[in-house]
Amino acid sequence: MEWLKKLSKAIDYIEDNLTGNISYEEAARIACCSTYYFQRMFSYVAGIPLSEYIRRRRMTVAAFDLQTSDAKVMDVGLKYGYESPTSFNRAFQNVHGVPPTAARKSGTSLQAYPRISFSIKVTGGESMRYRIETKDAIRIVGVRVPLQENQEENFQIVPKFWDKILEGNLYSEVCKLANQDPQGILGVTAYKSPKEIYYYIAVATDKPVPEGMMEFNIPAATWVIFAVMGIFKNPFKQFSNDFLQNGFLFLDMNMLSYQM
Repeated sequence: MEWLKKLSKAIDYIEDNLTGNISYEEAARIACCSTYYFQRMFSYVAGIPLSEYIRRRRMTVAAFDLQTSDAKVMDVGLKYGYESPTSFNRAFQNVHGVPPTAARKSGTSLQAYPRISFSIKVTGGESMRYRIETKDAIRIVGVRVPLQENQEENFQIVPKFWDKILEGNLYSEVCKLANQDPQGILGVTAYKSPKEIYYYIAVATDKPVPEGMMEFNIPAATWVIFAVMGIFKNPFKQFSNDFLQNGFLFLDMNMLSYQM
């Protein structure tokens, strides 16, 4: 698929610049999407944040350099973007479990993280329930928290936001407003611009907006709806313009066509 080709080209850019500056903006441009979408898409598909992938790859090739050359540890650290021996030592130990100096000792066990690659594998034996629906515009009302373009920060923000709302009375107050389809509590990521990204815990309703809450209008769209089995522990790890409701994940097909 075309989106996998674009994502692979972005990985090529990252791999070619492990010893230099890696621009998230340039990687996103190559993948033909915004920086925000690129980081989300990468984390969703690869299973790890983009920054963690880059760190693992740099420490992998740094270990090879230490084992196959006489370069000073400080010089190897500088080569891979670490300006101080302390920061390089910390990053190296986080990946390999040993300091850089130990990499040259015979018998030292190190970790190797190969370059990531993307492909589509079609397998049988399992099925996934889904349906496609065209829905009218949806008005939601609830509470929200601002997000960042940096996905690592958002992976911390959203779970803490849920914990905060569930601890108090806000969750029940939001639920009382529900009187429209789709029924139930919704988790919605709304992206307007790099400076206007919000995550909503809300319901579909036509009731007035209570003090302290916000409304958001989701345009009419065609959705592909997948059943989510069991407890969905991290509602943030999905594409933008999505929402969760009563065990179903709704993905805007217009957004998916743009992403893919």
